[in-house]
Amino acid sequence: MSIKPAKELGEQRVAREAVVAVTKLLAAATTLVVLLLVILTGSLVPISVSKAAVLPKDRADVMYHSYQGGGMSIDGPSILIRKKMSKNISASFNHYVDTVSSASIDVLATASPYKEERSEQSLGLNYLQDNTLISVGVSQSNENDYQAKSFNFDLSHEFFGNLTTVTMGLSKGSDEITLNGNDNFFEQAEQTNYRLGLSQILTKNFQMGLNLEAITNQGYLNNPYRRYRYLDDASASGYSYATEIYPNTRTSTAGAIRGRYFLPYNAAVYASARLFSDTWGIQANNYTVGYSQSFADNWLIDVHLRYYQQDQADFYQDMFERKDQFNFMARDKEMSSFNDLTVGIKGRYLFKFARTSWAQASSVNVSLEHIKFDYDNFHNVLVTAPQGVGTEPLYQFSANVIRFYVSLWY
Repeated sequence: MSIKPAKELGEQRVAREAVVAVTKLLAAATTLVVLLLVILTGSLVPISVSKAAVLPKDRADVMYHSYQGGGMSIDGPSILIRKKMSKNISASFNHYVDTVSSASIDVLATASPYKEERSEQSLGLNYLQDNTLISVGVSQSNENDYQAKSFNFDLSHEFFGNLTTVTMGLSKGSDEITLNGNDNFFEQAEQTNYRLGLSQILTKNFQMGLNLEAITNQGYLNNPYRRYRYLDDASASGYSYATEIYPNTRTSTAGAIRGRYFLPYNAAVYASARLFSDTWGIQANNYTVGYSQSFADNWLIDVHLRYYQQDQADFYQDMFERKDQFNFMARDKEMSSFNDLTVGIKGRYLFKFARTSWAQASSVNVSLEHIKFDYDNFHNVLVTAPQGVGTEPLYQFSANVIRFYVSLWY
């Protein structure tokens, strides 16, 4: 009897999970089509025909972004340039930089604060033919211990008087992971993403959309710097740390629904809901509500509230009984059970230029968000536990996110 190598068995498992994920996506697509037919045949409200599909407008964006919270500081610039090459083709280029200074609880518990820089470049092409828009893109990002490359393909088509838009897409990525201080460490990971969407104008004031997503991951899927902790009587603290062990495959599925209703006084209300699950046992949901208001054709103010909640992965524990207790062991707080609440506000001021100018318009945009994180089973080991190991207070922190950018249409 022949025994298949572990790598081959892993690849077969990924293939099976991918088939299951795509099958679920196709089944959901059938549901979308049925829903679409119900919408189209059941709508009794007259709707004016919208404009046909168009290429993205020529524009240039310059952005500064900042994240501060939980001992982490991330900021940097981003530049986006988009230009039509012909009446059917446009191209875009984006350069994005993150400067990271980390003294998060994960870092301080087992290592020292660090600084690093991540840069990403992406190139995209759009091709428009009648009511069909095809988009392709490639991207590459580099850190001192992580390199990632990806390719994406997206297609959208408008029909039924341009009231309905169906989108589908595929992305593939490959990562190379190294470990600072260990020249012998080298791992790889791959990701495939399948997307399907439906957007429908139901009335002149109301539109909604549905999106489905399936993701398969294979390879080294954990952070090599993360550690789990386990009880250890020989340690002065009562516990020790060891490198996390994750499965080498993961399949995720997600579905989202969103709606926007336009009010008669240059305003709109919107809401969305997203559900997520994966083969690691994580179940998550995300809900957003918001309100947008325009003033005098130049000002736009948007306020929103977002809530996120997830259950822990099957192999997560805050404290294990012993080293190598299970085949898979994790203590990364992103694998734990937690929730976060985001309150945000965005503002935009639009400048319009004379028709004789080479530029059409410009805008100044500011976005501010405050996020509160609460963890249900991840304890703050930086605080002494007077009642013994494992009774430390549950971890929580707040973060502020700022985005400031200027756009120019030409």
